[in-house]
Amino acid sequence: MINKISRRKFTSLSLAGATALVTVRQFGVSPELLPGSNCIRLGGPVFGEFKDPQEWVKAVNAKSYSAAYCPVPTGTDEVTVKAFEKAARAADIIISEVGAWSNPISKDEKERNIAIKKCKDSLALADLIGAKCCVNISGSRGDKWDGPDPDNFTSDTFDLIVRTTRNIIDEVKPVRTFFTLETMPWAFPDSPDSYLELIKAIDRKQLAVHLDPVNMINSPRRYYNNGAFIKECFDKLGPYIKNCHAKDIFLSSNLTVHLDEVLPGTGMLDYRVFLSELSKLKDVPLMLEHLKTNEEFDQAASNVRNIAAANGIIFC
Repeated sequence: MINKISRRKFTSLSLAGATALVTVRQFGVSPELLPGSNCIRLGGPVFGEFKDPQEWVKAVNAKSYSAAYCPVPTGTDEVTVKAFEKAARAADIIISEVGAWSNPISKDEKERNIAIKKCKDSLALADLIGAKCCVNISGSRGDKWDGPDPDNFTSDTFDLIVRTTRNIIDEVKPVRTFFTLETMPWAFPDSPDSYLELIKAIDRKQLAVHLDPVNMINSPRRYYNNGAFIKECFDKLGPYIKNCHAKDIFLSSNLTVHLDEVLPGTGMLDYRVFLSELSKLKDVPLMLEHLKTNEEFDQAASNVRNIAAANGIIFC
């Protein structure tokens, strides 16, 4: 991965944030929050298989996370699901999301039906365990379930997303959770405005927003002005946001536009703005993803926490 933070800058951030990294979860101290802000819940995956909820809680706490991905798959019996919910609540861990990653608008009927069932099962699990949301992308009309295709931005595809999402929500009838569509660079929703259009068209109370700003940075103009773009996202979508993903992005100096996802804190994403805007919302988790090893996740968490602390932003 490409590192865009100088050693001097990283050291400065680390020193500036050292004392603020003493969190409520680690040592029971109560940090002073900036006016109008809330502490942010950071989370990420925990590796390994857990025999019981207490082992899982111990693993989450070992990372000083206050949010976590759903620890059980669809099809898990209700008694086990409720045991994990109870353990998470007792440990003050928010279950951020249940992933329903699939292509519910596929042109292939079999793939589409399997995906829609997965979305419904995942949404039901999210409601049962009390997750903040169930999340999927809207899908793709191409061969790759999450890939670009000329038909992804047509009005017919927009209408198909509306019908499909309504069907998922209406059958499950969630009460405690929300169905969300993660933002993408080459499919609806790819901007705050297109997300608002979908929210209005779908017209379901249990539809909400899953914000991943990196996934919408799809041009040099948006890349270089991403701080203002992030603020626009929160200004327009703030009341609907239930969960966020933490990634980073770097523009290579090729003759054509090439944007790479990189480890949080090592790219050009304006984390100062991102974290500042997120801190205005209460209990909306920031979830690390797409990294390969424990060490990478630990480094990403450290980078994000240091940036937050250098700007007076506190993690729960």
